[in-house]
Amino acid sequence: MRDPEAVKRLIREHPWATIVSNTKHGLVASHYPIMVEEDREDFSIVSHVGKPDDRDLELGEHEVMIIVQGPHGYVSPGWYEVDQAVPTWNHVTAHLYGTPEILTDAENWEALSNLVGHFENASPHPQLLEDNAEYGRKIFSGTAGFRMVVDRFEARAKLSQNKPDDIVDRVIDQLDGDGPWRQPRLADEMRREHER
Repeated sequence: MRDPEAVKRLIREHPWATIVSNTKHGLVASHYPIMVEEDREDFSIVSHVGKPDDRDLELGEHEVMIIVQGPHGYVSPGWYEVDQAVPTWNHVTAHLYGTPEILTDAENWEALSNLVGHFENASPHPQLLEDNAEYGRKIFSGTAGFRMVVDRFEARAKLSQNKPDDIVDRVIDQLDGDGPWRQPRLADEMRREHER
């Protein structure tokens, strides 16, 4: 995947990310939701971490990698209906690289408000951060917001591109089916990739 817009779509649909930092104490990882900053020209994301994760990850001191994992799932060789086949794992994954910039308190509040709004606005009765600002401000002081301009990314969509159409269709049917390896969102990604 080379198109930044495809990676941004992946983030929008799968915002739970893993932050990996190679610190002076070794590798440290943490997990938080991220959000694409839609109003910026550069490819940037915004998020927050709970304190003291900002210090443990050494945010702002050096480059980190943020892993975004989209739909993924097991693909059985039995679905191919051919004599010679092996199992595989289809997936959509992106690794984002950059040096985070720690946000000011005002920027962090805005970022957290936007993040909450991003998820709550889909609810019939959204519970926005500003609706409970007094309590929210007490909690938000225990967080450190950050922005990361994505300097580079590596992204893959392994979605049976090397298989003929009839096998791709069978894999999609199985992923949409009722079996133990059901993954309808992965089937949707395969449809998008194969334009079905």
